[in-house]
Amino acid sequence: MSKLQLITTNLIDTIERVAEEASEIYILTSFVMKSGVKKLLPALQKAAIRGADIYIGTGDYLHITQPDALQLLVDELPEANVRMWQSGGRSFHPKAYLFRLNDGGHIIVGSSNMSASALTSGIEWNVSAGDRELFEIALAEFEAIFYHDHTIPMNMETVKKYRERYDEFHRSHSIAAQWTEAEEESMMLEGPSDQAELIVEMKELYTYKLTPRPAQEEALAALHATMDEQYERALVVMATGLGKTYLAAFFTKRFKRVLFIAHREEILEQAKKSFLHVHRDRTAGILNGTYKEKDADMIFASIFTLNSNHHLHSFQPDDFDLIVVDEFHHAASKSYEKIRHYFTPQFFLGITATPDRMDNKDVYSICDGNVAYRIHFLEAIQKQWLAPFHYYGVYDDTDYSSVTWLGTRYDEEELLAVQMRTEMADNILQAWLEHKQTRTIGFCSSIKQADFLTRYFNGKGYKTVALHSQATAMTRPTAIEALDKGQLDIIFTVDLFNEGVDIPSVDTILFVRPTESLTVFTQQIGRGLRIADGKTHCVMIDLIGNYRNADVKMSVFDTDPSQKKKGTIPTVPENCLINFELKAIELLTEMSRKRNPRKEQLHFAYEDLKLELGRRPTYLEFHLKANADSKAIKEFHQSYPEFLHNIGELNEQEEEVFKKHANWFNEVEKTAMNKSYKMVVLKYMLERGFDHWTKPITPIETAPFFHDYLTSKEYRKRIDFSDKQGKKLWQYDEKAVTKLIVDMPMTKWSGSGNGLVTFDGERFKVGVNIEEKEKEIIFKWTKEICMYRLHRYFERKVEKTEQSNE
Repeated sequence: MSKLQLITTNLIDTIERVAEEASEIYILTSFVMKSGVKKLLPALQKAAIRGADIYIGTGDYLHITQPDALQLLVDELPEANVRMWQSGGRSFHPKAYLFRLNDGGHIIVGSSNMSASALTSGIEWNVSAGDRELFEIALAEFEAIFYHDHTIPMNMETVKKYRERYDEFHRSHSIAAQWTEAEEESMMLEGPSDQAELIVEMKELYTYKLTPRPAQEEALAALHATMDEQYERALVVMATGLGKTYLAAFFTKRFKRVLFIAHREEILEQAKKSFLHVHRDRTAGILNGTYKEKDADMIFASIFTLNSNHHLHSFQPDDFDLIVVDEFHHAASKSYEKIRHYFTPQFFLGITATPDRMDNKDVYSICDGNVAYRIHFLEAIQKQWLAPFHYYGVYDDTDYSSVTWLGTRYDEEELLAVQMRTEMADNILQAWLEHKQTRTIGFCSSIKQADFLTRYFNGKGYKTVALHSQATAMTRPTAIEALDKGQLDIIFTVDLFNEGVDIPSVDTILFVRPTESLTVFTQQIGRGLRIADGKTHCVMIDLIGNYRNADVKMSVFDTDPSQKKKGTIPTVPENCLINFELKAIELLTEMSRKRNPRKEQLHFAYEDLKLELGRRPTYLEFHLKANADSKAIKEFHQSYPEFLHNIGELNEQEEEVFKKHANWFNEVEKTAMNKSYKMVVLKYMLERGFDHWTKPITPIETAPFFHDYLTSKEYRKRIDFSDKQGKKLWQYDEKAVTKLIVDMPMTKWSGSGNGLVTFDGERFKVGVNIEEKEKEIIFKWTKEICMYRLHRYFERKVEKTEQSNE
């Protein structure tokens, strides 16, 4: 470590000096002021021009952060990744500046926020030190906060939303009056602060040869078939408890070098052990904040560490034959996209336990929506690969409508106020006593609720412990072992058991939290479904209140969600049981009746995605990333441009173009597609750019592009060129391909296109009169619809093939 330096004034001088040599810059301050951004901006802009990665995190605590400061960062430093911690009223006071240098790292930690006075003449104390090991430790803590559930990206849209909240807050609050009281609140960050303890060591020695389980055998066969069809990436959806990590390990056998990426440290450690169990002759290494083992055959990397250019560019793009991505948190999606675009593996595999596409769009998106294999936990129960369940819905009279909804979660302090009541704790205890079996995991909303219920249950004579990221009465391995041996009745936790840690003997799951995410709910269900000696079924005790998604989450248990049925009780497997208290049924029925229609959900999903991207999403982006089914666009609106029109998203010029050419957009959106041929021809036209795409084309000039597009990927060839006529065209025959284009897309579209497309036997033409000022808008929307329809066409065909093989 270099000499420690205490800096009490003009911190800006040290920051500017160190930033000149930094390849990566990480700033985390409780608030940012416009004056501070102006001071730092020149140094940060110089660093960005050099190619340095810049990450800036701040908070909304007491709404001190100025919207103008955020706007300045977004406008003047677009290369930076800026995120804001949503405090929900809890104190948030970090002040740290981290720099990665060629010879190590440099950190500055102390009292200076990002304001002019704090960086120059204010009375501040900051400690500066150059030390590689300390830098890596600090960086790991930075990443835990920066990518936490409570953070959101800052862009044009989110800054606008924050400005509205900022103005509203300052109209009705005096910050000085609240500061002293707020300072006393402790910050509860449910992050991986003591990851080393999270790892449950496997006690067995691997002396026997592993073979795939039935579900893994099916998935491996599907993956091999997918590769044979020349897909370059695919997703496997496999219910918790069926061994998706071991599946990836078995699949690895056909590859030389493998990169496994996850967002949680304990997943990396357990994946490493699983892979070594299968591949005892290979080396394995960890790449995270603590370990930098980059030379192994199989590398298990933290996405946050790998996202750093310093580490990412230490690998060549073709260093790995296989990249495996475990399901990841939404906040890290841009990091995964960066990895995807940098590496060029032979195959890219995504694995997830979440069956709901709408709730796990990021994983689907990164694999281009190609699902090679899917098995829901309900199907696995029917095949006796997982334990059956007995579900009990217990009425909860808590009024959650009074708790503020923050977009993705409830306000934690307000939620605690209604949860930490003796009446509610007693209701939970009585429900547990009535339905429990031997070993229980209780899922709570927060650390405070877990501690509160632990004290309450222990006070009634039961043996319980709370496990979370703060100090607890037992270490995690000790508590897990005690529960497994029956020495504990319950482990209350927040999210430690969502993924990565399994206790097969657990036979009771207790839900005492509102369900905010179907992904998390499904993962938590899976904690109780593993098969174990003496275990006949898993009991699930769920508090049903008037919180968001209380009725929607029932779909998770439904074996036939498409069936129209009266009431809200799902159809479950024959060997399972579902039972609700009468008041719970009445509540769910009423909530379902009042629920927002699908048309409104489209708009909500669009606005959420727009906030995330900071711009208007394309049609294909909406399909891949929005929390809604894109098929509803055409159901409720004629086209994507019409959807944008109906929700008020178009500017004046776009409105004119839409109204004038709505029939054309509807035609592209709705023309029948028994094959992909029409859209392939349109794609060829669009490849010529917005100045030339409407110029007439001939079948013979289209033929090379048409043939190459449909035969360059095995799955396209199988789907659209596998009939008797199509197989004859696998080898390019100009005359035959030209004839196919004449007979199929050009003639058929011309005959059904309402005069908007014409074909005279020689020339195919789009019959739309476009003014010069309209060109770019019409081209953009036409291309968006074309790309969406092509993607959705092949995706749908693959889904149908998958269903027919089940």
